[in-house]
Amino acid sequence: MVIEGIRSLLQNEKSIEWAGHAMNAASCLAYLNNQQPDIILMDISMPGQSGIDLCKEVKEKYPSVFIIGLSTFNQQSFIQKMIDNGASGYVLKNATQEELMEGIETVMKGRTYLSIEAAQSLQKNSNGEMPVLTRREKEVLELIAGGMTNPEIAAKLFISVTTVDTHRKNLLAKFDVKNTALLIKLAVQMELI
Repeated sequence: MVIEGIRSLLQNEKSIEWAGHAMNAASCLAYLNNQQPDIILMDISMPGQSGIDLCKEVKEKYPSVFIIGLSTFNQQSFIQKMIDNGASGYVLKNATQEELMEGIETVMKGRTYLSIEAAQSLQKNSNGEMPVLTRREKEVLELIAGGMTNPEIAAKLFISVTTVDTHRKNLLAKFDVKNTALLIKLAVQMELI
């Protein structure tokens, strides 16, 4: 739905040619082996490898390709990591057509573009900032705190282990921590569990 939504926003723009889309990191890299677009709108949440890691890999192999991070997350840590890994921009999925076009045009000129919300998030001091969690992330966080493994959480919530792993990675990124112990510690301090 997101891909089709973005395509419909951009298809009538005369300055844009839709080159294609990839559902995951592997298919993105396979596509780039044959041809390189000017810009990639890169989702941060992808199955297998995160957009943050893929961004770094793409920029190392294809430095001339511009990348705009695309996400529902406007946490400072996500935005900063994408920019640190070579992204030239960051736009939230709730962006308007005008905002998306402005981002693409700005990046094509070799400048960095941050949507208003992303820029505001970067300006905030992240210390003690309460991360915004989805309902599912809260459920997964509570089950992790309860000592459950990914397969156990998957069985309890009727979702795949891969999905649980993605939620776990997103939680670590949102709390800007490296391991589960620190995740639980911070979540308790913030009274989220």
